[in-house]
Amino acid sequence: MANKAARIAELSQRAVEMQASPIRRLVPLADAAKKRGTKVYHLNIGQPDIITPDEIMQAVRHFDEKVLAYGPSQGLLALREEIRKYFHRFDINVGVDEIVVTTGGSEAILFALMAIGDAGDEVLVPEPFYTNYNGFATMAAMKLVPVPTKIEDGFSMPAREEFEKRITPRTRAIMYCSPNNPTGAIFSRDDLKMLTELAVDRNLWIMADEVYREFTYDGRVHTSILSFPEVADRAICLDSISKRFSACGARIGCLISKNTDIIASALKLGQARLCPPTIEQMGAIAGYQVLD
Repeated sequence: MANKAARIAELSQRAVEMQASPIRRLVPLADAAKKRGTKVYHLNIGQPDIITPDEIMQAVRHFDEKVLAYGPSQGLLALREEIRKYFHRFDINVGVDEIVVTTGGSEAILFALMAIGDAGDEVLVPEPFYTNYNGFATMAAMKLVPVPTKIEDGFSMPAREEFEKRITPRTRAIMYCSPNNPTGAIFSRDDLKMLTELAVDRNLWIMADEVYREFTYDGRVHTSILSFPEVADRAICLDSISKRFSACGARIGCLISKNTDIIASALKLGQARLCPPTIEQMGAIAGYQVLD
């Protein structure tokens, strides 16, 4: 009998379509440049160059539990309490049961997408946007629909009609980042008011990436989606300690919503990965306590 070439099992369409991170793709090129003696400025990745607060490092170093056990899937209660107090500083009232601690802000975005959309559903996003949103959407089998912004007007929020004309029967949400990564644009309260009205009128979710909340300059202020009670039933806030405490490697983020179904869904997704990292949560607790 003639030998037949062995068939190779095929990859999933998701794996084929999943983009390699453009941010990470530049790493070997940067490393090679450094070896040649070239000074490299890492504009490809949002890695702060300030020192992580010593309180965070000390909390990690002095973790003294005898067993590094699984923690709660929703995150340590003590950390959720610190996050609650942090938002209260901005006159935003959230309860500890409205917070799910995630493995970085990345997981918070992924959990939110998986909670609000099915395969083939669409999410509107002002463009330019954080390039890894593409990867998260592919993982959730969803599609991002860019809504272009212009450098000529400071990458300001597109007009309502620019969103309206891109809405289809598959549109599930609007996702935005403010202050924006990568443009730095800060969307005003009036901008967000427009989005909230659009979301209510067209029955859409609003996903707000607020990781860069503190990075405002020239008298500009950040407005949280959580400060609009009229969309409490459809607003999802996505946050992280990575930039706030220059603790990117800790991988501690959170998803916040007053919609109990969103929290329950995110918790089920969190239970599948068991728990966020415990020691790093202890560090995050110490970081937030520095702000008290």
